[in-house]
Amino acid sequence: MVIVLKKEIDERRKDEVRSFLEAKGFRVNEIRGEEDTIFGAVGKLSIDPREVEILSGVERVIPISKPYKMASREFKKDNTLVEVTNNRGQTIRIGGSRFISIAGPCAVEHKEQMFDVARRVAAAGAVMLRGGAFKPRTSPYAFQGLGAEGIKILKEAGNAFGLPIVTEIVSADHIPDMIDYVDVYQIGARNMQNFELLKKVGALGKPVILKRGLSATIEEWLMAAEYLLSSGTDDVILCERGIRTYEKATRNTLDLSAIPVLKSLTHLPVIVDPSHAVGIRDKVPPMALAAAAAGADGIIVEVHCTPDTALSDGAQSLYPEQFEKLMRDIDVLAPLTGKETVRIRPAAAKTEALAKEQGAEISIGKTAQAVKPLCAFAGSRGAYAEQAARLYFDGALETLPCSNFRDVFRTVSEGRASCAIIPIENSLAGSVYENYDNLIRFSDISIAGSIKMRIEHALIACEGASLDTVKTVYSHPQALAQCSDFLALHPEWEQVECPSTSYAASSVAKKNDIHCAAIASQHAALCFKGGVKPEVLKTGIENNPRNYTRFLIIALNERPEQPSAQPLAGCTFVRRLAEQNRGALTASFAFVAKNESGALRRCLSVFEELHVNLTRLESRPVQGQPWRYMFYTDAELPDSFSASGGADVSASAEDAAYLLVGQAVEGLKAACDEVHLLGIYTEVN
Repeated sequence: MVIVLKKEIDERRKDEVRSFLEAKGFRVNEIRGEEDTIFGAVGKLSIDPREVEILSGVERVIPISKPYKMASREFKKDNTLVEVTNNRGQTIRIGGSRFISIAGPCAVEHKEQMFDVARRVAAAGAVMLRGGAFKPRTSPYAFQGLGAEGIKILKEAGNAFGLPIVTEIVSADHIPDMIDYVDVYQIGARNMQNFELLKKVGALGKPVILKRGLSATIEEWLMAAEYLLSSGTDDVILCERGIRTYEKATRNTLDLSAIPVLKSLTHLPVIVDPSHAVGIRDKVPPMALAAAAAGADGIIVEVHCTPDTALSDGAQSLYPEQFEKLMRDIDVLAPLTGKETVRIRPAAAKTEALAKEQGAEISIGKTAQAVKPLCAFAGSRGAYAEQAARLYFDGALETLPCSNFRDVFRTVSEGRASCAIIPIENSLAGSVYENYDNLIRFSDISIAGSIKMRIEHALIACEGASLDTVKTVYSHPQALAQCSDFLALHPEWEQVECPSTSYAASSVAKKNDIHCAAIASQHAALCFKGGVKPEVLKTGIENNPRNYTRFLIIALNERPEQPSAQPLAGCTFVRRLAEQNRGALTASFAFVAKNESGALRRCLSVFEELHVNLTRLESRPVQGQPWRYMFYTDAELPDSFSASGGADVSASAEDAAYLLVGQAVEGLKAACDEVHLLGIYTEVN
């Protein structure tokens, strides 16, 4: 049963409830959720639940109807996020809005083989390295693996490329050989109901991938997960790898319908192994894509550089080139299911080399103070976003242009830039909803700062041009619209739309033609290259001088999604760089109110009860869900939390602000189907 504790319960009363349950034969697990703290009491129900409900500090008791208790969504309604940290300090999270890929050969054969595969799959987008060292084979004469030596080779190859390792454990006797090397244990299909093995692996407290048995029902599978959870680990990942049916065209029958079924029954993340499901190399990629479309949290696939010579399962192993294409296809597909793929961040030395190639410097982690960080933005050199970044950080960083907004987010998520700047709202054109969607989709990124900047358009051409020579004007559609009065004075000019104003300026510079001009910022004129000299023909050509864009600074939050888990991690780095950063401390939220009478009023009353002022509230339809709306709001936190003239907010103020925001999230959950905390940050005046 689930015992929901009162919010004001103290540790003494909590211990009394725990002792009472343990005395009755229950195993008690404490879970701190976004809304409540609960006890999960696992064991034979030999008492009347009302005996527990009357205990001091107990809010209510919820019996669990499913035979699997801790794995049930009744036990924990929020999705479990399994976290695995690599040797570069990056936390890889499985579950939620992320899609991860685990790849590697069926078996570790020798060091050169593992390093070759690890290099290729890491470059393509895998975030963990798989490989078998102890191989349970149908035939006793088949290759059985390298044993303890294989584990060491696998770990060495994984560390070389920042990949945590996944390997199968077939006997508890192998734990001493594996415990210092393995990041994620895998329980194979043949051992799904090896309950003694499950107990001992669960007691290790490490993440476990549990594959579905050859002929197991979903309930039997979840009962096996229950063994792991009840033995000590909180991090179980279910893996659908196909079941045995009468069909012989493929190795097994991949039951993709299990994914949505499991999502309704359990809080545990679900991944898919298409390699063992179909057993045929060319059939693996389409089934991997189907798994992503069905809502899986990731895939685990077999990849081998020379599968024709593989000692195990070569027929179902992808060539590295096939895996690379599969990952590119998943990059396109994942956002359609509300997920984003995860990548391993490059090592600090590689990141620095990459930045220097682009004329900038960056360092990650402990060396971050030694050189200037890198700030990504969408567009070309001279974009308004680049201007805003330089204004926000007062020149304390270098900038990195990206092709589009999604690429900006991925650049930060993958560690290729320390932060980024994105437009979120224009005083004339309205909100940039694509970036709101990105903030929700990339849940490891938070808003870390904000700045408003006036947008002043200028007409820029090459040296020798004049208003009389211009025949064609290039710019972004919004800029063309914002300068329509000026353009109306020159009806003979052809207007050409471009992806951005900076792109328009660079295009005009490349043409080096006095008949071409661009509407962009004056700063864009400074970015003309190749010896081409710019000519600013006219400034201030926008219709409305009160044209402002609000930009957001975004950075990795490096914290669990639960808003009460730890205060403001990841945001302080960016605020530390912004020495001019002062003003109101703001929290931004996105939420979907329940479809019932008074739901929005109850949402807004949460902020009123906490004495929080809302400075912005707007809504837009939820894609694919007619007549449902996502609300976006900015909340100005009380003055006592705000910086009074310096760059930094004190640690105690951060803790208090985060506690207040956590209370707001808890209140919103009661009236909402979905709540996202987008960031806590300081607005620049």
